[in-house]
Amino acid sequence: MKILHLSDTHGLHSQLGVLPDADVVVHSGDFTHYGTEGECLDFLNWFIELPYKHKIFVCGNHDFCLYEADGIEDLPANVHFLQDRGVTIDGVKFYGAGYLHYASTIPSDTQVLITHEPPRGILDREEGCEIGEYGSVEILNQLHDLPNLRLHLFGHSHNDYGLCKKDGIVFSNGALVAYDVKIEREPRLIEFGDSVKIL
Repeated sequence: MKILHLSDTHGLHSQLGVLPDADVVVHSGDFTHYGTEGECLDFLNWFIELPYKHKIFVCGNHDFCLYEADGIEDLPANVHFLQDRGVTIDGVKFYGAGYLHYASTIPSDTQVLITHEPPRGILDREEGCEIGEYGSVEILNQLHDLPNLRLHLFGHSHNDYGLCKKDGIVFSNGALVAYDVKIEREPRLIEFGDSVKIL
């Protein structure tokens, strides 16, 4: 399975151009900049039209128009808003935790976790913060209870776009914009199979 990871596009999704082929595209939040319904609709119209078999997204701290949403009406069946819920695609168990909703909610059989915030101390450096101070302690603590977890997708920390592997889990910070709110990074293509590989 090929997974394309995007995060933190901040309303600039239409600037991404042609994206690489994948089976699943995942946006890990901050698809709007001001959190307005208009921005949200613009993103959804773009996201729905992307030529991928499955599409997954969670909200970020900027997407406050969806903080309390339990679902979104009339989404196509292949578009999954994972606000504290999961979906199984081709046998792979994805789970999306809504922004600030993490405590003790993530199922133990999750294989691909999607949050907006990083776990504390993992790809979470931020301007004005000490290293390891910007990520979520709650998410970090949950990782110990997820024996099947192999991939964690997030964003939020614009200064720490990148990858790392720890305790058998691949962590991907996919924040595409920098602080001048320009798309400066590439979406990340990940092969999820017997091993997790970056393509």
